[in-house]
Amino acid sequence: MSNAQNPSSRTPRVAVVTVSYGSDDVLGPFLASVVEASQVPLQIVVADNKPSPDSGMVADLARDAGATYLPLPSNRGYGHAINEAVRSLGPEIDWVVISNPDVTLNRGSIDVLLDAGRFTASIAAVGPRILSADGQVYPSARTVPSLRSGVGHAIFANVWPANPWTRTYRRETDGDVIRRDAGWLSGACLMVRRSVLDELNGFDESYFMYFEDVDLGYRIGKLGLRNVYEPAAIVVHTGAHSTSTRDESARMIKAHHDSAQKFLFKKYSGAVLWPVRFALKVGLGLRSAIESRRSSR
Repeated sequence: MSNAQNPSSRTPRVAVVTVSYGSDDVLGPFLASVVEASQVPLQIVVADNKPSPDSGMVADLARDAGATYLPLPSNRGYGHAINEAVRSLGPEIDWVVISNPDVTLNRGSIDVLLDAGRFTASIAAVGPRILSADGQVYPSARTVPSLRSGVGHAIFANVWPANPWTRTYRRETDGDVIRRDAGWLSGACLMVRRSVLDELNGFDESYFMYFEDVDLGYRIGKLGLRNVYEPAAIVVHTGAHSTSTRDESARMIKAHHDSAQKFLFKKYSGAVLWPVRFALKVGLGLRSAIESRRSSR
């Protein structure tokens, strides 16, 4: 029987990987929280998508935390940076915790994720309950977008928050305090079995940002494996490293909708479904324009 089916006394080998993009303001608290998140020795890698002569603080923060600093020659997106960090790990690593740097992990949270993941070999990924800085639960474990739930959520979420498509997509139940399976888990913080990451070649690097986590969860499901939400593990996503200017906000909105289109086109491929893809392109383009106009006010 495998270690995942019958947890043995062997300590699982765990790595934590994150990506910095001028993230020196949030990286320190993140790394400090990682140390308290597990009793298991952790290997930590900080990939830097924005290395420069002024990024010495990021390297210093990584070294002070006992982490490996991995400067990348160019910014090819979040998924590429995570993949590079994972490729730098030795073959002994069993689990990889993938996290944004503007997250702090509660004490023992990685151990809780490990306990959930080692319950059965069919579990490929485990995600924690993610709280905002003000304590609100972020819907981080959702269904894979479909024509009905995904498009309905995209169209109505901002004008009719309680619409049935958004409720179905977000899968919010009982305050999100019950362990359950999900279609995908937020890339803000999740733990993935290393062997599964290797089999899938990590994130799809054609997504520069957004939806790489949706795509990963979808491909995990296609393998017949499970994405599990474990609310007993808690992290806080401060959002302190989000974009702030109007131009940046508009670019992020466009990038989000472009990535949504890429994923849905991938899911609904084939010549017979070209009318569906055309309708999706028009609808997502319209919503992107509306959201961009709203953000510029």
